[in-house]
Amino acid sequence: MVGRECSMDKSLNFIMHNVDLRYGETVIVGVSGGPDSMCLLNLLIEARKALDLKIVCAHVNHNVRKESSEEKIFVEKYCQKNNIIFEYMKIEEYGDDNFHNEARSKRYSYFGSLIKKYHARYLFMAHHGDDLMETILMRIVRGSTLKGYSGFSKVVNMGEYVILRPLIDVTKEEIYNYDKKNKIPFVTDKSNEKDVYTRNRFRKYIVPQFKKEDPNVHQKFYKFSKTLQEYNDYIDSVVLKKVKKIYVQKVLNIEEFLKEKHIIQMKIINYILEHIYEDDLMLITDKHAELLYNLIVSKRSNLKIHLPNGVVAIKEYNTCIVVKEELKNNEYNVELNEFANLPNGKNIEVVKKSTIVSNAVCRLDSSEIKLPLHIRTRKAGDKISVKGMLGSKKINDIFIDEKIPMSDRELWPVVVDDTNMVIWLPGIKKSKFDKTKDEKYDIILKYY
Repeated sequence: MVGRECSMDKSLNFIMHNVDLRYGETVIVGVSGGPDSMCLLNLLIEARKALDLKIVCAHVNHNVRKESSEEKIFVEKYCQKNNIIFEYMKIEEYGDDNFHNEARSKRYSYFGSLIKKYHARYLFMAHHGDDLMETILMRIVRGSTLKGYSGFSKVVNMGEYVILRPLIDVTKEEIYNYDKKNKIPFVTDKSNEKDVYTRNRFRKYIVPQFKKEDPNVHQKFYKFSKTLQEYNDYIDSVVLKKVKKIYVQKVLNIEEFLKEKHIIQMKIINYILEHIYEDDLMLITDKHAELLYNLIVSKRSNLKIHLPNGVVAIKEYNTCIVVKEELKNNEYNVELNEFANLPNGKNIEVVKKSTIVSNAVCRLDSSEIKLPLHIRTRKAGDKISVKGMLGSKKINDIFIDEKIPMSDRELWPVVVDDTNMVIWLPGIKKSKFDKTKDEKYDIILKYY
């Protein structure tokens, strides 16, 4: 019998006694080859001894690291050795969306296809207690919905199948100890050490500080997560009754919406966003909810705003819809109020202050331009009066000079005023209207 740490007994007991597993049934488990997923895979091997489970290992090659091919071979050989069905998918290419979100979307789409192929009811994932802490803290910093602040759940009913996370109340250290004691091999993803990724910074510098205060703090985060989910479920049950008459067939009745208290209005907005983005709530912040709220309550009859992943909110008189937009010829035109999420995955925000002096920040004097500002794609003949140069220069020539890839040019934002005069090419060039920190200005724009 393979030895187990006490911390893993709870996870194994959950699999054996809290999941309605039928004798001999097939389960899917996501396995990267790292310490977490290899730990989970071995817990399922333990469960197989009693339940004769058929285990399908789902391995995804994200195709961004040279080690990925070697990791595929490692996982495949381990599965052959342990009589586990090995399934593999390689992501051949990515679009212009946020990489992590697109990779996650493709990954779960693949898992869903395996669920259908094997007529499975359960997908096991290796997210653990440290992952939950990181997710909650990141969403607090970014801003999110009540559901988003709770992180992720141990059990998620996806309709056709259920996602299970047995390691949610186990720490990374406990996983390493389990792997070491039971001589479970695993591979190490070196990109997890790079500070360029937000989650890595939280993992390396922030979460350890919480653990210094209390080594079992992950349990408190798990309790916090469950409490928020319970409150969210209750509020949702109240809001759902109101939604049935306010948000009918995915069309918001603004007149009925305005009759509700602000807290109910914001929960209705969160309800809409949660149902559109489902398990991709990391993309949504409280700024997006506020942006949608401002659109709904605006006195203007016709407005449109862009949200992450090609989603748009369109207001027409007394109605508002939030839908996925297919850009015609990659063209878009957004009125900039305080914040805009753009189709290229970037943001432009009106900020109160900034010490940055690069092309990522533009300072303007509103008396010299015609408001409101607009963000759009390039048009034939577009020119900009580049700061520090005499005359003007074509946007296309600037793209060529800066060696901007053709695929990026199609969605690159161009900031213009209400007369269609180009005043900023975010991240690349600023116009003569840009001000230094010592000059007079009352608008600061940040591109990130």
